[in-house]
Amino acid sequence: MSKKLKWGILGCASIAKRAVIPGLHLSELNEVAAIASRNGDKAKQTAEELNIPTAYDSYEALLADSSIDVIYIPLPNHLHKEWAIRAAEAGKHILCEKPLALNAHEAAEMVEAADQAGVLLSEAFMYRYHPRYEQIKELIASGAIGQLRGIRSAFTFNNPGDSANVRFRKEWGGGSIYDVGCYPISVARLLLGKEPEAVTVNAFFSPEHDDVDMMASGLIEFEGNVALTFDCGMWAAFRNPLEILGTDGIIEVPSAFVTNSPESGHYYVTTEGERRLVEVSSVNTYTEQADSIARSITGGTSLQFPTSDAIRNMKVIDACLLSAREHARVKI
Repeated sequence: MSKKLKWGILGCASIAKRAVIPGLHLSELNEVAAIASRNGDKAKQTAEELNIPTAYDSYEALLADSSIDVIYIPLPNHLHKEWAIRAAEAGKHILCEKPLALNAHEAAEMVEAADQAGVLLSEAFMYRYHPRYEQIKELIASGAIGQLRGIRSAFTFNNPGDSANVRFRKEWGGGSIYDVGCYPISVARLLLGKEPEAVTVNAFFSPEHDDVDMMASGLIEFEGNVALTFDCGMWAAFRNPLEILGTDGIIEVPSAFVTNSPESGHYYVTTEGERRLVEVSSVNTYTEQADSIARSITGGTSLQFPTSDAIRNMKVIDACLLSAREHARVKI
């Protein structure tokens, strides 16, 4: 590919600065050409720190830049719909942070806008681009661990003291299910290749944090008597494991979603009483994500993970939040 796709970053969020932009800098197919903030000084400072050529003092100015091919949106959840639609209307392809929207209806509106504009819209679940997940899917399909009996996963971190954090704003789409619970939900759907039938979730809603769910635990039922048991939280010790249980074996991924060290991409397979380490070459999942999107854009092909998947994931998140609020099992 002779010409790299030019990316514009809509906002100076932490995830953009510490992960997505560095990942784009490593790409052979993409480059970061501009960044925008409603605070012009902040945009300029971030551009200087991260070697970005152009800084804009408004989101509108970035969308008006005809040289930009792709917009990355790391804004708070309640702003995803508005700016994804505006980016689509400006003719830009879009990578939007997870979860795609506040609910499945919003997600569907965003997908429709992208389709009408003829641009690609992708949800930023970077973990899916790690090569081990294709390996794990093949292991399951081969019967290496027998018949699937269940999946367990979790994603928790401890940050209750950051009172200004957007994750603690209910109307902005705050809460642990939106922020990290979406990962176990996504990976179970990815590995099983099917959609859940019902969910039951218990959550701790914290009055100190605008009544968002600071911790949640749930059961997500799939057909065939297989279920995901998960927990997620923003007021608990950090961890992000995944366990896939079969009749004849177990697959364990100690760090299922975060791969910030060479060994964190490895996983274990236990069969016939023997537990073996499967080593996987280290990759930057943010780079892999951007490159996959670039290949779809330049090749005119479908996304590796279609945005319709984001709508389906949002339906499960909607059901989880409803279950937690109403203390009830919710059918999907």
